[in-house]
Amino acid sequence: MHPTFHRSANTVARLSIYGAVFVLAGLAWVAVTVGRSSYVTEAGIARRQPVPFSHKHHVSDDGIDCRYCHATVETSAFAGMPSTATCMNCHSQIWSDSPVLEPVRASYRTGEPLRWTRVHNLPGFVYFDHSIHVNKGVGCSTCHGRVDQMPLTYQVASLQMEWCVECHQNPAAYVRPREQVFDMSWRTDRQDEQGAQLVKDYKIKDTHTLTSCSTCHR
Repeated sequence: MHPTFHRSANTVARLSIYGAVFVLAGLAWVAVTVGRSSYVTEAGIARRQPVPFSHKHHVSDDGIDCRYCHATVETSAFAGMPSTATCMNCHSQIWSDSPVLEPVRASYRTGEPLRWTRVHNLPGFVYFDHSIHVNKGVGCSTCHGRVDQMPLTYQVASLQMEWCVECHQNPAAYVRPREQVFDMSWRTDRQDEQGAQLVKDYKIKDTHTLTSCSTCHR
């Protein structure tokens, strides 16, 4: 009797199976790579704003503290955005005729707030509280990068869950003294030792609690 399939069919079958495995692995790699790319996370991309606001100029050149504009960052989940009146405290006297700042003046005249484009936009199913992080010693630059060096503001971190979990698993590697939270250039060569002590001093919860699903997804 003649076999139903030629003997070469065994080789073809093996190659097909191996090929399918490699193709699936390749597709998985592509999916992960694209998922972590700036195309998806939008990290490193400056957003178009109604006014080209420069944190570099206001923070580094003028020395304005974060809390002057983001007034509720220590007491609320939302850091807060400055009202037009806050902007006009300075710009009624400085650059008061600049065409670039006409949207600010128009907002002040009409009472219509400027519509800023969010740079850091978490999904609705993620609970994040600025005040908790600030009061536990997480610096602004830890999450937002060196905003004081940004002529146009952009997102530095991916904001993906693995990025958050990395800090929640090892908070000692990131926390700093509370009085240094708003210092963008703060650095220490004793992070391991100092961070471990601050975790105790600030009563930061254990990693099991910090990585519990309900901590961020409520």
